Amino acid sequence: MPQLRYTLLSLRDLLVSFGPFILLTAGLLGLAYWWLNPNPPQQVVLATGPEQSAYDTFGQRYAEALAAYGITVELLPSDGSADNVELLRSGRADLGFVQGGSGHIRADDEDTLQTLGSLFVEPLWLFYHEASAQRLNRQAQLKALTELRGWRVNVGTDGSGVPQLFAQLLDANRLGPDDLHLSRLAQTPATVAFLAEELDALVFASAPESPLVQMLLQTPGVRLMNVQQAQAYARRFGFLAPVVLPQGVVDLAANQPPQDLHLVASTTSLLARSDTHPAILQLFAQTAQSLHSPPGWFNRLREYPNLDLAEVPVAAEAERALRNGRPLMQRYLPFWLANLVERMWLALGLIIALALPLSRVLPPLYSFRIRSRVFRWYAELREIETRAEAEVAAIAGLLHDLDALEARAEKIPLPLAYTDELYALRHHIELVRQRLQRLGHQVAEPADDGRPSARG
Repeated sequence: MPQLRYTLLSLRDLLVSFGPFILLTAGLLGLAYWWLNPNPPQQVVLATGPEQSAYDTFGQRYAEALAAYGITVELLPSDGSADNVELLRSGRADLGFVQGGSGHIRADDEDTLQTLGSLFVEPLWLFYHEASAQRLNRQAQLKALTELRGWRVNVGTDGSGVPQLFAQLLDANRLGPDDLHLSRLAQTPATVAFLAEELDALVFASAPESPLVQMLLQTPGVRLMNVQQAQAYARRFGFLAPVVLPQGVVDLAANQPPQDLHLVASTTSLLARSDTHPAILQLFAQTAQSLHSPPGWFNRLREYPNLDLAEVPVAAEAERALRNGRPLMQRYLPFWLANLVERMWLALGLIIALALPLSRVLPPLYSFRIRSRVFRWYAELREIETRAEAEVAAIAGLLHDLDALEARAEKIPLPLAYTDELYALRHHIELVRQRLQRLGHQVAEPADDGRPSARG
């Protein structure tokens, strides 16, 4: 099949000519891919908090959201905010929920941590038994922290950060650790002990989405302390803000709570290690926007997430997510492809800018390479012709060399598009052969000097 043979020959020549260019481009793309590392890891660790806490609840929601992109979020339970900061510092977690303004962040954390913004308000909840208030204070309501003297109060584990915060509030009320019976049980055993009335009060910080908060707000005989001095606490402690739990927000039909309740709260941020993959940060920032922008008990629509009062540098991905929302490419392309283009578009532009000038050289280079197979025989043809002029007596040998040259030329592999070059060579060989034959005839004829021969 001659046609197939010539087609394969053309493809081989194209590959040989364009091969170095293709290898160079592929090498540059591979180098850019290795350097930029556009594809995120398939697994990421999120430090949450105790079971049934708001951190745990939101962690599960983040895991469900990122699973749609093929990212597995491993939830790492912890004692709370302080514990999460240590997990981030040690590298055992990639991201974690951290309570703002609680003093867990150090100055050197700015080099290793970054924030995706404040996500939600985290009030300080103080639940107590009405029976304990009647028994210890002879009144049904707890009105101030000074009335906790002699109470059995659980303030949570050190890892939650609540013991340090509550200690500051007690000190502001001139109460010391010996004035109360403080315990530091984890949230679940503390709740069991509280419901069994082995504790008089339960103190913890959590978002209202926590199942524990929802349950205690509707438990008969359990009341939430109304912090009437919330404004004063906010003025004394800059990391606290006064918030109001509106009347009826828990259960409108049952009018729970029966009145507005004043609380003090801090905000919780989502922190990440600085070496966390940018695509992971982008997905978490986008998920944060969808999870925390709806209105809640303590915030209006789109009030969160926000980047105000950040204690560590703000991640660029968080700023872009809040400013621009979901990237345009992700609206029409699969995440992995959109992310690949977004991360590598600059490198691709530079490679294209470099490859375009080189690509213009390739067609002439290819043509020269093919034609050179024919042109190099012209040197030998020219040599035969030159020798014929200088060695007239060797015409027979030169004709033999010319026949050998023509035989080799007929076997030159050329694509069909360049066959005219081969026929031109063979035509020129024939022209030289005719010239050599003419020279041979001239040598064979007797010399004619114009004088009569001896016989004549």
